[in-house]
Amino acid sequence: MSYNQGQFDQDMRRLQQYFQRNPKFPLLLVLVILLIPLVMSSFYTVQPDEEAVVLRFGKYSQTTQPGLHFKLPFGIDKAIKIKTKLVLQEEFGFRTQSVRGKRTQYSQAGFDGESLMLTGDLNVADVEWITQFQIADPKKFLFHIREPVQNIRDISEAVMRRVVGDRLVNDVLTVGRTEIALEAARLTQEIFDKYDIGLKVVSIKLQDVNPPEAVKPSFNEVNEAKQEQEQAINQAEKYYNKVIPEARGKAEQKVAEAEGYAEALVNRSEGDAQRFKDVLTEYRKAPKITRERLYLEAVEDVYSRAKSMTIIDPEIKGILPVYPGGANSTK
Repeated sequence: MSYNQGQFDQDMRRLQQYFQRNPKFPLLLVLVILLIPLVMSSFYTVQPDEEAVVLRFGKYSQTTQPGLHFKLPFGIDKAIKIKTKLVLQEEFGFRTQSVRGKRTQYSQAGFDGESLMLTGDLNVADVEWITQFQIADPKKFLFHIREPVQNIRDISEAVMRRVVGDRLVNDVLTVGRTEIALEAARLTQEIFDKYDIGLKVVSIKLQDVNPPEAVKPSFNEVNEAKQEQEQAINQAEKYYNKVIPEARGKAEQKVAEAEGYAEALVNRSEGDAQRFKDVLTEYRKAPKITRERLYLEAVEDVYSRAKSMTIIDPEIKGILPVYPGGANSTK
């Protein structure tokens, strides 16, 4: 479709006639054009993970929360948005970088000055860690501290060197890592609060703790020797836990048997003594009858235990065999 000069002139005449019939329209159009930037500069939006610090003529006015807010236009009010809900972090002894926005690349080259630390026993440890923090008060973060990132790094490094310097190298490299991280987080927060810079420590995480490269082989040999020592101790404790309870069980069994035997012997002795007292009582009542009964009982007891018996009587010619309990038994 072609648009020639004649059609253009015709459209311009129509527009001129419209302006003549509506003389206020150009003024309204100008006002609308002026109001658009005015309205756009009078409102701002704070995202859910942000807070905004409003400055009026360069002086702090207020802190606004997420949502749509009004401010004075033409640069009278200025809103500075701060990511207060985002967890930020600083890395020490290493750096990670995103490659093409997908893969994270780890590098520790050139950061020995941050990670090499002197321990309490005058050894050196290579400590890598991450300090994670949030901006708790945007106003303090903006106006109470200059170069906040550098200050955060200086404070975190100073605290970590202090905590590591109070411990032995073995604690730093092995079992004391969790305590070191917790202690470093506590002390770092205390300094943040003291300087009143509006920051909150989320956590401090020890990433990798090693001896320096020059002494790693010797350190590994020491660790292997300690592991062998622990293994030998564990084996000894295992044997101890097996033998000692068994010996204690046998000893307790012997003691129980001895106590049972002693109790039975005492009871038997007490029974014999009581029986003797009963016999003595009967003997006092009838001495002759009691003597005969005791004699007969004794003979019967001896006779019952004999397998065979031969009675020799000078008045009897020959030998009279007697079989206890048999047909030829004789009293």
